[in-house]
Amino acid sequence: MYVLICNAGSTSLKFKLFSMPDEQVLAEAKEERIGGGDNAIFTYKNWNSGSVVCHEGLCIPTYTKGVHLFLDALLHAEDAVLNDVKQIERVGFKTVLAKGYYGTHRLTPDVLEAMRKMLVVAPAHNGPYLEAIAQLADVFPDAMLIGAFETEFHTTIPLERRICGIPYDWYETYGIQRLGFHGASHRYIADTIVQQEGATGKLISCHLGGSCSLCAIVDGKSADTSFGFSPQTGICHANRTGDLDAYVIPYLLQEGLLMEDILTGLEKEGGLFGISGISNDLREITEAIPMNARAKLALESFCNEIVKYIGAFYAEMGGLDHLTFTGGIGENSALVRKKVCEGLAHLGILLNEEKNCNPVSDPIISSPSSPVKIHVIPANEELVVARKTFHF
Repeated sequence: MYVLICNAGSTSLKFKLFSMPDEQVLAEAKEERIGGGDNAIFTYKNWNSGSVVCHEGLCIPTYTKGVHLFLDALLHAEDAVLNDVKQIERVGFKTVLAKGYYGTHRLTPDVLEAMRKMLVVAPAHNGPYLEAIAQLADVFPDAMLIGAFETEFHTTIPLERRICGIPYDWYETYGIQRLGFHGASHRYIADTIVQQEGATGKLISCHLGGSCSLCAIVDGKSADTSFGFSPQTGICHANRTGDLDAYVIPYLLQEGLLMEDILTGLEKEGGLFGISGISNDLREITEAIPMNARAKLALESFCNEIVKYIGAFYAEMGGLDHLTFTGGIGENSALVRKKVCEGLAHLGILLNEEKNCNPVSDPIISSPSSPVKIHVIPANEELVVARKTFHF
């Protein structure tokens, strides 16, 4: 069976075509900086032929455009992987949030409506997914569309860690609680550590990219997460603010800002972009640090928030066996890993700087004397979703 997986991030779009159940990847694509002007990047790989195509400086203004870029490469390239879209029987999505749905579900009109009801909570995610789902439903009218919601992995978090200090009726009536996201990524990290080590023990998974979260995992199950009711929370993201005092909003309204402008600031003009004033891409921020104080501030603030959450989860779990880094920043920024681990040295998190600079050759980058093993694990959320989609 051919299974296509779509992963729509807050600034990116990824596709992987799997042959199941052997879990062989036939083709994949990654589109970065969507909606960011004329600096988008499109990378496509045909695993059968080994050919790789990379285009930079593109304009990919919408997720609709991104979907058609991938399909054109998949079906119409000289070494096209498929002859007909009907060869794809199932399309799986790493969906984020739907009111009342927390597991893996067929994307029926009821489920899509439940996603629309949460647009106000997850506009940067549900909007792109609804757009991508609509496009792929048109392209693959005979395929089954499946959503594997990111909240599923975090349903094991104890209620005392999910509950918020709000009127209890808000929890019962509206479901306001710490939900957690990036479930496919954190589940893959847990599964990988089990395969490598035999058990997760006490693990902290750091998914750092355009969207960022940390997850405390005990014996393979989510025990706490930096995300809350929305993907707006936790450490700062590429464009989103992360944790913020709720009373900032009424104060800004009093000062004359419109709610529309405030939400734009929270969702699109905050995070690394808001602090640095340069970019939402940490690569560009890092390059600018020698001549820009705000770029340095953005990096320092970002790393400090990661340290703070790791310290809290360490205390909550009563120790730590494994610390993992994944996601675009987690996998590729030796500087972020170094600064985070330096801030945690007193907890026995000791980095081997030489290995940290080349984690591809050895993904365990901790010092031999470190009581905590530090890992760099490439994200593979699509495989988790492919398994769920195939077995649905």
